[in-house]
Amino acid sequence: MTGVDHVGLCVADLEVSLRFYRDGVGLDVLADFTLDADLEPLLGVATSHVRTVFLGAANDGGKLELIDLGEPRPEPPGPGVPHRGLFLVSFVTPVQPALDRLDALGMGGKPRIMAGLDGSACATVVDPDGVTVELLERPVAQLSSSRNQ
Repeated sequence: MTGVDHVGLCVADLEVSLRFYRDGVGLDVLADFTLDADLEPLLGVATSHVRTVFLGAANDGGKLELIDLGEPRPEPPGPGVPHRGLFLVSFVTPVQPALDRLDALGMGGKPRIMAGLDGSACATVVDPDGVTVELLERPVAQLSSSRNQ
């Protein structure tokens, strides 16, 4: 493993959460963009319009991702499916070897796999407590700044 990339929180009201984390806690907005895509192959829930805001310190690797999944969803939909509260912990690591290790241990459940924004591999698995764990070939920090809105 080469590092922890970010932790994602699905929030009820993104603007209220931004005020808390940005204005209250003092985190910087590193990226703010909208994905108009169905991310069901990766997340396990149909989406059509997802807004995501990455916060952190410009000179530090750890990031917090605030996620607005769009339309209201029932609470909670089940283990490993995005809902309000802790959604995932993300790690930068070679994806297939990690999936192979988890499979050998009988852990992680059935992985959800798809290409990332830049075509690199990404997958999600579920930890023993039901938290979604995202495995990324490339860190989110390599996303183009042109995605900022």
